[in-house]
Formats: sequence, C-alpha cells, structure tokens
Amino acid sequence: MKRLLIVYHTQSGHTGQLADAVKAGADTADGVTVRCLKAFDAGVDDLAQCDALLLGTPENFGYMSGALKDFFDRTYYPLEGQLTGLPFAIFISAGNDGTNAVREIRRIATGYGWREVSEPHIARGDIQPADIDACQALGAAMAEGLAMGIF
Repeated sequence: MKRLLIVYHTQSGHTGQLADAVKAGADTADGVTVRCLKAFDAGVDDLAQCDALLLGTPENFGYMSGALKDFFDRTYYPLEGQLTGLPFAIFISAGNDGTNAVREIRRIATGYGWREVSEPHIARGDIQPADIDACQALGAAMAEGLAMGIF
C-alpha cells in the first residue's frame, strides 16, 4: 500500500477548501492510503513514511505560510538526504499571483532532493469551482500515479 501525504495550512479557509478537494481526488485511487494533515500537526515520522507529498499553502506577503515553513524547518535536518526523489506537487491559494510562494517551496524542495511531478495549481482570489475541480484532479493524478508505480 502506497502512502500519500497532504500537508497544508489554512487561515481564511481557502487553502482548506483546496486541501479537501485534493484529498477527495486522492481518495478515489485504490492501493493508496491518504493522510491529510495541517502543517503544524505533520512531522518527521509523517514525512519519512510517505511515498509522495502534496503541499498546500496560502500566499502570505508573497511567501508560503509560516506554518508550512515551520514544517520544513522541523523536518529538514532529521531527514536530510533520506527523501531524494520523493514526488511532490503544490497547491496555493493566492491573493496576488502566488508565484513567489511556489518559487520558495521549490527552492526548499530542491534542498530535500524532491522531484516535482506536476505544475502547481494556484487559485487566485476567491476559490472557484474550477479550482476545486483542478485540485481534485491533482489529488487523483498523484494517487493514481503512485498506485500505478509511475512515481
């Protein structure tokens, strides 16, 4: 059984809506266990045991949330060099354009040695039905890729 971990932070609820959609999509795949945790609740063991990772954050001041950064800070050194090649993807709720948050997550992921397997989904402004659909598809694609051994 493959393990997909979704780690996200939400404050206004927008990123939470996206995370719910990602999880709903991921839950459609057979042979994959999905864990969805808020960033402050996720830790070293959760990350060490996953086979793929989806990261969600609001754009705060043109950056990822402090909670997601805290997750990275708490897990990097204990797992340094152990997660090379881990497939990951990003979803963001942005009041602006979200590109700086994506850039900074990618920089940290490079330090871990992770492999991005999908373009990020950036929901700009209020969450629209198309954002929910795209996040469901992102979750389903990641889980199906795991189930089929693509990742």
